[in-house]
Amino acid sequence: MDTVTADSSAAEEDDSSDAEVLCLKRVGRNSDWLRLLEKTEIRIGRGLDVTHQLLSPSCPLMISRLHCTIKQSEDGQWTVTDEKSLNGVWVNGNRIPAEEAHQLRLGDSIQLGVPVTGTEVEFDYIFVQRPLRDIKHYLAKGLKESPKAALVSKKSKRKLPAEEVEPSTSKPKLYRCSSADKTFAKPCPVSPVKRQPRLPHSQAEETGTSRQVQEVDGPSDDLNSPCDLDDLQMYSQNILRLREQVDNTQRQVASLGGEPQQADPLREEHVRELQAQLETLRAKMHRMETLEKSFSRTKRQLEAQKTKQQEEHLKKQLEEALQEQKKVIDELAHSREGFEEILLAKNKELELTKEEKEKARAQKEEVVTQVTEVLENELQCIICSELFIEAVILSCAHSFCSHCIKQWRRKKDECPICRRAIQSQTRCLALDNCIDSMVKNLSLDMKSRRQTLITERKGESGLCPGDGDPR
Repeated sequence: MDTVTADSSAAEEDDSSDAEVLCLKRVGRNSDWLRLLEKTEIRIGRGLDVTHQLLSPSCPLMISRLHCTIKQSEDGQWTVTDEKSLNGVWVNGNRIPAEEAHQLRLGDSIQLGVPVTGTEVEFDYIFVQRPLRDIKHYLAKGLKESPKAALVSKKSKRKLPAEEVEPSTSKPKLYRCSSADKTFAKPCPVSPVKRQPRLPHSQAEETGTSRQVQEVDGPSDDLNSPCDLDDLQMYSQNILRLREQVDNTQRQVASLGGEPQQADPLREEHVRELQAQLETLRAKMHRMETLEKSFSRTKRQLEAQKTKQQEEHLKKQLEEALQEQKKVIDELAHSREGFEEILLAKNKELELTKEEKEKARAQKEEVVTQVTEVLENELQCIICSELFIEAVILSCAHSFCSHCIKQWRRKKDECPICRRAIQSQTRCLALDNCIDSMVKNLSLDMKSRRQTLITERKGESGLCPGDGDPR
């Protein structure tokens, strides 16, 4: 109680000053900021014996009874400790080990719990330092700011009505406390709850033991929640605990029934209470078993649905792959058509080129034929019937081979064609050059024959070196 008073006094002094204070800023909200008092251990959870109580409307078991503690060390550094919470404490995106102090720095992101499917983390904070006058309207009021709450925290074993007990998954106890103590703590209000009259002792115990089933009944409206499916194992453990309680109660009833019969109204009342509790526990256990079967059936349905979705997804991927393959085949077919068109065009070009080559060859042959005719008609010696070899032109303008006209003039000194007297003869180099150029385009046989003829005539000229020009 003294500690609470001291904390309240310190808070009042801070309220009256403009000093900067440390707090956990709620991301995305201008309310429910958590103030951190110096030299004070800040306890955060969904239970009653905490500094700041956090209740999740979407998933009640997201925050543990005592989720974490934040305190200032002797050297002035602030640390956060995970008190074995179910869903953990995450600093800057990394989960910190349980029961190990983790040092905090200004600007660190602190997340309590994990995100539910399709949503973000519900309790997301940032460790900041701000002037009190700027944030005092945003701060959440802790449970320990009230002396009454502090008194309740020291009397945590006091029995509470059913509507004031926080969500719990631990083993319920059968209390045999006196009903004379009427002191009850005022809970942290979450939603308006209609007050019910104080129940008798036996009904209070029944209500306390039924709290576990109420925790299970709540999520039954939304069986697709990941939190409900994850807590299936926990509900199985609760069934085992209820069975233990049933066995204990049966043993107590059997022990009382085996004692000698005495007219003791308290004993008879006690037996009736135990029997009523036994019946209640059996009913609750049956309900929890039924609910567990419902959870298992729902889980199997979800798994089947998930498998079906995976099959649909694989089928969709297969269809997409088939469509892609079809597109590739169409592209290859289109490319093939393009290549076939190109090949046809090339074949046409080759055919045209072949025709042009044939035409060119025919033209060349025709030219050769014409040249040959010209050579035979105009450039042929009338004496030897061969192309001119060392052509000479007589004074009458007729041309002959030098060797042929020399042999002719030994017999007659007149032109073999016009029969005129030969006055002179002259070598015609132009005619020789023309004949040599034209002979290059003739066949090999003609070239060989002409070369042989030239060689023979040169040999004959060498045998008769004394023969001169008869002019």
